[in-house]
Amino acid sequence: MKIEDVRRRLTTPLANPAYPPVSARFTDREYLNIVYRTDADALRAVVPEPLRIDEPLVRFEIMKMNEVTVYGPYTEGGLAIPVTFEGERGEYLHSMYLDNFPAAAAGRELSAYPKVIGTPKLYVDGPTLVGTIDFGTLRIATATMGYKHYPLDRQEAEARITTPAFMLKIIPGYDGVPLVQELVRAQITDIVVKEAYTGPARLQLFQHALAPLADLPVLEVVSASHINTDLTLAGPKPVFDYLKGDGR
Repeated sequence: MKIEDVRRRLTTPLANPAYPPVSARFTDREYLNIVYRTDADALRAVVPEPLRIDEPLVRFEIMKMNEVTVYGPYTEGGLAIPVTFEGERGEYLHSMYLDNFPAAAAGRELSAYPKVIGTPKLYVDGPTLVGTIDFGTLRIATATMGYKHYPLDRQEAEARITTPAFMLKIIPGYDGVPLVQELVRAQITDIVVKEAYTGPARLQLFQHALAPLADLPVLEVVSASHINTDLTLAGPKPVFDYLKGDGR
C-alpha cells in the first residue's frame, strides 16, 4: 500500500476499517427520555469547566435506532447533563452505552461521544414502555413509562432532541500526555418528529464499579418523553482547547 493510500484512511485495520467514512441517516430513531433531579455536589464532580450547571438535573435516555444507514439497527443509552457554555444552553454527554462496535468506534474517533459497549434495550411490555441498560451480565439501569399516555407538542419535542451536545475530545500521545484535549459541540440536524408523548415514569440506577451511572442518584423524576424521529447527526466542532486554555 502506497503512502498516499495510507494518508487517505481514517481508521484501522487498513484492510478492514472499523467503520466506513460515510455519514449516517437515522430513520425511526425512538427515544425514551427521563429527566430527574440529582445531587448537586455529585454533578459538580463530573461536569468539566468551562461548562456550568444551573440546576441539578440529569436526562436519562434510551435510543432505539430502528433503521440506520452505514451501521444497521442498534440501541444506545446513557446520561446527559443540562449545562450552559458562554450563555448557550446545551447538554454535556456524560456516558453512552451501545451494542454496535462500528458505531461506538466512529462515535469516539470521528467525534467525541463517550461510547462504550453495553446492552441497552427499549421495548413495550403491555401498557408500559421499558428501557434497560446492561453492562456485561449486570443491570445498571431500568426505566419505565406509561405507553403513549398524553401527546407532547412536536415543536417542544424537536427542541428537546436538537439541544446542542457538548463532549470531551481527548487523544493521548505515546507518552500518555494528551495531544488533543478539547471541548466540542455537536447538534442534530434535518429532524422530523413523527410522534411525541409524555406520561408517568420511574427510573432505577444500580451500583457498578465500572459503569457508575448510580453516582448521579435519582432524587425526583421531573419529566418524561417518548419521541420518534428521523434525523442526521452533524459533525462536532471544537469550542474550547484545554491545552491552550482558551476557546477555538
